[in-house]
Amino acid sequence: MGKAQFDQHSDDQMLKTENKKMVDSPKAFDAISIPMGIFFTVFFSVVYYLLIRWREKIRNSTPLHVVNMSEMAAIITFFASCIYLLGFFGMNFVQATPFTETEEEDELEEETTPCGASIIRESDIVSVKEVMKKEVETVIVATDTIVTEEDEEVIQAVVSGRTPSYSLESKLGDCKRAAFIRRVALERITGKSLEGLPLEGLDYESILGQCCEMPVGYVQIPVGIAGPLLLDGMEFSVPMATTEGCLVASTNRGCKAIYVSGGATSVLLKDGMTRAPVVRFATAKRAADLKFFLEEPLNFETLASVFNKSSRFGRLQTIRCAIAGKNLYIRFTCSTGDAMGMNMVSKGVQNVLEYLQADFPDMDVIGISGNYCSDKKPAAVNWIEGRGKSVVCEAVIPEEVVKKVLKTDVASLVELNMLKNLTGSAMAGALGGFNAHASNIVSAVYLATGQDPAQNVESSHCITMMEAVNGGKDLHVSVTMPSIEVGTVGGGTQLASQSACLNLLGVKGANKECAGGNARQLAKVVAGSVLAGELSLMSAIAAGQLVKSHMKYNRSSKDVSAKP
Repeated sequence: MGKAQFDQHSDDQMLKTENKKMVDSPKAFDAISIPMGIFFTVFFSVVYYLLIRWREKIRNSTPLHVVNMSEMAAIITFFASCIYLLGFFGMNFVQATPFTETEEEDELEEETTPCGASIIRESDIVSVKEVMKKEVETVIVATDTIVTEEDEEVIQAVVSGRTPSYSLESKLGDCKRAAFIRRVALERITGKSLEGLPLEGLDYESILGQCCEMPVGYVQIPVGIAGPLLLDGMEFSVPMATTEGCLVASTNRGCKAIYVSGGATSVLLKDGMTRAPVVRFATAKRAADLKFFLEEPLNFETLASVFNKSSRFGRLQTIRCAIAGKNLYIRFTCSTGDAMGMNMVSKGVQNVLEYLQADFPDMDVIGISGNYCSDKKPAAVNWIEGRGKSVVCEAVIPEEVVKKVLKTDVASLVELNMLKNLTGSAMAGALGGFNAHASNIVSAVYLATGQDPAQNVESSHCITMMEAVNGGKDLHVSVTMPSIEVGTVGGGTQLASQSACLNLLGVKGANKECAGGNARQLAKVVAGSVLAGELSLMSAIAAGQLVKSHMKYNRSSKDVSAKP
């Protein structure tokens, strides 16, 4: 074949290829053709909606990447529209472009390659539509934001104020549905999204009338395990719920040092919850008369029998009074079994006040609590007299363990403890805060085991002592905690996750063999864990490792603001 014939043949082939693609083009377009009026209405509506939402986010200083479900659906629709526009305006251009034989072969090869074609075909477009439809359906189902017509009526009633949010559980008889409706109504009222706050996975029936009112979800706190903690000859794996990096690791190191040293020993010094009402008389003399009556030993048995009627486990231990003018503060202390005991002691106090009213009719009860208790506040009365469980825990750490495990020496620890925990705290005017970070461990264990986190205030009262023993070679370390307020029944201890953590420690529920035994054991575990935490943190400071360890375990290079 000559050059001229070859050129003519090439031109004919190119013309045929071009004509074929031009003829096939309408078929490709027909596969995705929809009324343009409907398309542009949807397209510009989506663009307008997204612009309005982004302008609101900029005004409210909300990150643009945080989107709700409606915005997600709009974004998906926008990209689908772009794909359609590419097919509509680009199809004829792409298909009408002349191809050389090599390019045509490459094209055919790409079309048979599963990893993506260069040309949008009918099957491609149908596939894209099906995938996008499935993605939208998945988003709707995954987020559980489908609102039924019946739910919508209730939501509108809550938004308008016709139905109080707090009454949803009683009106609907379904705690989870009530939480969902309250959540949607809250988002509409505030204009703020609660995306990221979990709704699924919590038994809302279990918290009704016990733990939390008007729930809209729950907060996730990771739980780590420190240990084993060898305490009084028994091993405990201590659950700690915290968002602070390095805390569990540090406490775990302290547990290791205690374990290889033969373990720690604890002693329960006191066990009694307090409540102190305030009453008022016309004169200070009358207030003093009641004080003498209450503190008279001959009257105690009668008052105790009245007090103890309120519970099988509540037993009155002491009554102490303080006068401020004509006002009398009466501090009742009683044992409460395995319960933390605030409600139990309050019922007993109420019984006694009603009994006293007969002999002291001029007594005016101002409040069942007069803050002389003292609950959830730093107070010297708790530091001195104790509240809840008073525990002392100690251990002797050999010199070799101090060097190999704690990476410091005995003399440095003793000196640091004196200047930091004792002198430094005294200079700061600390009240019960003669320690390094007792509240860190107390809070973490409290959250994991369902205790009242607000009682961390007085429960963290602690004095840490360190002394060189055995000729200055070994370290004696102790923590004394006069007001650890814990229980293993009632409140948050009955929730599934917290109950599991109590079960891990072997103190779940009430102790059937010895009333109060589980709560007392939990208090000892708290003190032992604090001992481990104090030992490790003080060693890190003495060795100059504090900043380094926190930069390693308490910092992340991950961009948590980026949406997955």
